[in-house]
Amino acid sequence: MPAQQQTTTTTALHATHATAADLATRDDVRNVAIVAHVDHGKTTLVDAMLWQSGAFGAHAHVNERVMDSNDLEREKGITILAKNTAVQHGGLTINIIDTPGHADFGGEVERGLSMVDGVVLLVDASEGPLPQTRFVLRKTLEANLPVILVINKVDRPDSRIAEVIDQCYELFIDLDASEEQIEFPIVYAAARAGRASLNRPQDGGMPDSENLEPLFDVIRETVPAPVYDPEATLQAHVTNLDASAYLGRIALCRIHNGTIKRGQQAAWCKTDGSIERVKITELLRTEALERVPAESAGPGDIIAIAGIPEIMIGETLADPNDPHPLPLITVDEPAISMTIGTNTSPLAGREKGTKVTARLVKDRLDRELVGNVSLQVIPTERPDAWEVRGRGELALAILVETMRREGYELTVGRPSAVTREINGKVHEPVERLSIDVPEEFLGTVTQLVSVRRGRMETMTNHGTGWVRLTFVVPSRGLIGFRTQFLTETRGTGIAHHVFEGYEPWAGVIRGRQNGSLVADRSGASAAYAMFNIQERGSLFLSPGTEVYEGMIVGENSRMDEMDVNITKEKKVTNIRQSNAEELERLVPPRLLSLEQALEFCADDECVEVTPTAVRLRKVILDGKERGRMRGRVSRGEQV
Repeated sequence: MPAQQQTTTTTALHATHATAADLATRDDVRNVAIVAHVDHGKTTLVDAMLWQSGAFGAHAHVNERVMDSNDLEREKGITILAKNTAVQHGGLTINIIDTPGHADFGGEVERGLSMVDGVVLLVDASEGPLPQTRFVLRKTLEANLPVILVINKVDRPDSRIAEVIDQCYELFIDLDASEEQIEFPIVYAAARAGRASLNRPQDGGMPDSENLEPLFDVIRETVPAPVYDPEATLQAHVTNLDASAYLGRIALCRIHNGTIKRGQQAAWCKTDGSIERVKITELLRTEALERVPAESAGPGDIIAIAGIPEIMIGETLADPNDPHPLPLITVDEPAISMTIGTNTSPLAGREKGTKVTARLVKDRLDRELVGNVSLQVIPTERPDAWEVRGRGELALAILVETMRREGYELTVGRPSAVTREINGKVHEPVERLSIDVPEEFLGTVTQLVSVRRGRMETMTNHGTGWVRLTFVVPSRGLIGFRTQFLTETRGTGIAHHVFEGYEPWAGVIRGRQNGSLVADRSGASAAYAMFNIQERGSLFLSPGTEVYEGMIVGENSRMDEMDVNITKEKKVTNIRQSNAEELERLVPPRLLSLEQALEFCADDECVEVTPTAVRLRKVILDGKERGRMRGRVSRGEQV
């Protein structure tokens, strides 16, 4: 089913059988999502709310950013999966959905918004609204949800609170918000200190309140209580999935109407339109970070149920005698694709206990589809490779990294844009790119983006020595952009982008400037050979590393590809040398991460991924065959 933008309002979901006058409310519950751009403080704010609501004991040992429970989330410092928690405050149960801030995980954001009745929008007091802020706010306004604006990090020395608030109002107007939506309350917070206030502090100052009580009060007053029809039968929407070694698949549901009890029969309304009778074997509520057993739950509650092993996101649990399914959860279509297949290199299967067969890889990709609504897996002409489509390069890299840590060996192709045909013309996805750089790099960055077919829309000078630039760039132009951008700005630049829409094909975009250094034979890399080769470019490996023909061992300093013998050792003779040999000094290698390797890839290259190694290689390993292929391309023959 093609994905569409979610425009069903919360009221429409509730009011299945009744008019507004017949609806009732649950005044003891509030469901709210916390959304923001990357690193604006969502997870830190949730931490503070949990502590101040008494969720943890005084002597509890709890990590910072406790909601980022995934190893990858902790390593990268970003939220990848939407998670829910619940805090008790003044007789009120506040269910909180902590959503990712990166645009590539927008499917998680849209899913989170389907569970709530209001949104807390966090904006950094210095950086202001950024591309992902625009994305989550657009989805919030489409769902007709009320917004609470929280200006976070007001204690930053470079905060500019008044300007940021003006920018937020401009963003609301730019997104065609209604008059009611623009009349939002504003809270000023320092999440790390656990303080919030309704009074605007001085730039760089602390909120005048000692705790988050003002924020809790605004949530109580602004976020509407869950609305339901007291005459309607059960309707519970499956919005997320989890798994337990004891209970099996667990479905996270938002109850819109009716009540659900442990052990009862329910109608499982599937995505294909069929209905099956099932039993709810376990019912769990969320308290802080724990799921605790419950006997029953009512309208507005966010619960977890077990007993349905094949249930999927977007499906509905309803009354078995009067089933009324809710609309399916739909998300924006993927913009980036890459080919993922089994490891086909000469070193495949060398590591103990790895998963190398096509069946295991396909089963793992199918399992990923269960919980990731923004992902698509499409068969290719080869039985051991599949085209995987997602929101962005990072989302696909996270999938590959997760599979790698689970013991899979993979061959991953270069990311590419997913095109579509509109009115007989090819269109491609474009991104809104926001860049903050020191003034001295203004010309460098403008040139860097222009060669990638970027179009500048705005340029703002804050008067602090930094400039903010906004571009619209084809998605394929941003593949490999980040590494080059950080190099050109000496690590000082900040870049964020978010999907904007589709525009006509922009034409050829020049890729990587330099060619590759490719091993021409198998063996172990030798220091003697590497000492001579490093004059030709930068190397990606250390001495003693096993290589094979067609493996990329470095980046050439020129544009063309070069085959090198990196296994050549110094000849040993029986002639004694009178002069002391010169010490061979090797430049430390450039060790590429998975994301950097994917960015570096050219069209005829791919990445070999194993639990212990990330190797770059040519798609065609044989050097003679690659030469014949280049000859056919230069003659214009069909490849």
